[in-house]
Amino acid sequence: MPAMTLSPLVDALKPSATLAAAAKARELKGKGIKVLDFTLGEPDFNTPEHIQTAAIEAMKAGKTHYTPSGGIAELKEAVCRAYKRDYNLDYAPAQVLVSNGAKHSIHNVLATLCGPGDEVIIPTPYWVSYGALVELTGAVPVLVDTTEASGFIMTPEQFAAAITPRTKLLLLNNPSNPTGGTYTPAQLEALGKVAVEKNIPVLSDEIYEKLIYPGSEFRSFATFSPEVKALTIIVSGVSKAYAMTGWRIGWTIGPVPVIKAMDNLQSQETSNPCSVSQYAAVAALDGPQDSVEAMRVVFERRREYALSRIRPWQEKYGITCAPPGGAFYLFFNISSMLGKKLPGGQVAKDASEFCTILLEQAHVALVTGDAFGAPGFARLSFATDDTTLKLGFDAMEEFLAAAI
Repeated sequence: MPAMTLSPLVDALKPSATLAAAAKARELKGKGIKVLDFTLGEPDFNTPEHIQTAAIEAMKAGKTHYTPSGGIAELKEAVCRAYKRDYNLDYAPAQVLVSNGAKHSIHNVLATLCGPGDEVIIPTPYWVSYGALVELTGAVPVLVDTTEASGFIMTPEQFAAAITPRTKLLLLNNPSNPTGGTYTPAQLEALGKVAVEKNIPVLSDEIYEKLIYPGSEFRSFATFSPEVKALTIIVSGVSKAYAMTGWRIGWTIGPVPVIKAMDNLQSQETSNPCSVSQYAAVAALDGPQDSVEAMRVVFERRREYALSRIRPWQEKYGITCAPPGGAFYLFFNISSMLGKKLPGGQVAKDASEFCTILLEQAHVALVTGDAFGAPGFARLSFATDDTTLKLGFDAMEEFLAAAI
């Protein structure tokens, strides 16, 4: 039997670091060890009742068959209504493509626009899948380093300096995973001016748009001018705002020729997004929005608690953290702990080893910043219950205090 060889692009892929960290935590749990898990970025709330009801009604009505490859008309229209209601943006259904989650939407955009030799600008730290999805097209991620001091914000000067004749796209995430960093409207407007001047399309990943905390303001990238809107491709979905991660519904909004090409691609890949999930998403967008704010308020309270626990670590251990303006992550600098003897007698040379030792010794699961293009950092998701948060910080405090 002839040997099977893998595609070089797929062979070079690494598994998602967040899912890998969660798998390590599950492995310990399987051994009967209680693990305080802060790895996965998903709300710990149930999908609101009216959305569940809409799904059940859709099933009973026989809405369980193939749909148009790019999504049902009702959901495309609901997306258009939501963007008019929330951001005063006018879009037509022909500018909307519904996909199997925002990650699939991003893949579709990159696969449609990018190819070998192209470059995609990505500010770091960046979500773990961005680089891999770019590389799968044969294109090259061009990473632009941001700093903790700036709140992990890319400046317009950095953006302009990264542009070359091969630049195909800027991939921007606001609010950010993993940092929770948010761009001010003025900062976004400045990036938009560079995009227009250099004629660079912007893929704006806005999946955390509804999770914004006091002192920060969200503006959709397309809102700054007609010229910016013409270059903007928005990706979002129902996962974070409506606690619907498992329903797998995301969308892309952009120029009709791009959306049409993406629809053609999707028709060959997946046939269509889940029919029942699409009808549930209509209910999410068109229905009462009070559950979104109620969940955001809980995350805000958890954010304040987590920050109150981590602030003293700067003086005690040299660990720093830029307060997140959105999403539900703390991204903290653990460089001061590298090279020290940690509990168990081990010494971590990088953030990945630190997180592994923390998991083994304190049974606290974080995601290494190495996976996000940020050596020396770790990400904690505070999308978990209050008891787990307290126990997790107690365990980390004990672990850090025992380091030499």
